[in-house]
Amino acid sequence: MKFNKNRYSEMIYKRCGKSGISLPIVSLGLWHNFGDVDDFENARGMIFRSFDLGITHFDLANNYGPSPGSAERNFGKILKEDLYSHRDELIISSKAGYLMWDGPYGEWGSRKHLISSLDQSLKRLQLDYVDIFYHHRHDPNTPLEETMTALDQVVRQGKALYVGLSNYDQVQTAKAVEILNELGTPILIHQPKYNMFNRWIEPDLLNLLEDKGIGCISFSPLAQGILTDKYIDGIPANSRAANEHGFLQPEAITKGLVNKIKKLNQIALNRGQTLAQLALVWNLRNNAMTSVLIGARSVQQIEENVRCIANLNFTEEELKEIDKIISEE
Repeated sequence: MKFNKNRYSEMIYKRCGKSGISLPIVSLGLWHNFGDVDDFENARGMIFRSFDLGITHFDLANNYGPSPGSAERNFGKILKEDLYSHRDELIISSKAGYLMWDGPYGEWGSRKHLISSLDQSLKRLQLDYVDIFYHHRHDPNTPLEETMTALDQVVRQGKALYVGLSNYDQVQTAKAVEILNELGTPILIHQPKYNMFNRWIEPDLLNLLEDKGIGCISFSPLAQGILTDKYIDGIPANSRAANEHGFLQPEAITKGLVNKIKKLNQIALNRGQTLAQLALVWNLRNNAMTSVLIGARSVQQIEENVRCIANLNFTEEELKEIDKIISEE
């Protein structure tokens, strides 16, 4: 398989916190459309095209599918058959913490769950190690020391090169940072949900990450497709809101939301961008944000999203107008 020789000069890479790792400012998440209910050849094509565009970071979790685990199996098959000679050019991440198997050890943050889950993920991926292993959500019933020492252990065992957190708030993150720094395995990156309609990480968590030299990569930067032009005229048949396996429900697409989308879309058009491109660049406007995780249903969506890097700057007037639209009742 031959890839674009200019892929690394055509993508923009940003240092992840104070680490030695740089990530593409657009990364590919395999939450949807890479499971065993999806078209395998389409998934293969999206991964190939992503790498061709300079996307080196592929983000998974143990339960991505559906069925749970199938996204890792499919990615592992594609990696082994077509991309393995490029393994050292890739950042591959996985996570554990949400429900994955039956019984009391199939979720949350115990040492038992995290280490067992990573062992399962490595088998599905057909890898000796992942580059980043995340705890997927804070566990209120397990001592944070137990969860963090499990993350430290998998790095020392060589099963992960770096560790990260996802869905932790500012207080939880600060304590986890302290524990892992004492153990000698600092947190590389935090992965929160963040977009124009969900700004919970401002300013506390973002300020903490920047202060501690930790990278940040947002998931759902397009609010599961809401921040695109696909819902301006209703709910199309091939959208996430129409997908029985998806998390976005049709009732979320309200008249008020559509009005906001239309106004944001006009700002995007004035900038020579699509609404999706505008939303991605808006995520990246903050210095603490290393990368944005895009999901995709097609090669064309990936190509469109990556083109956001052509215009990364905002005027103060644009940002004020966006804030005004978002805050409308």
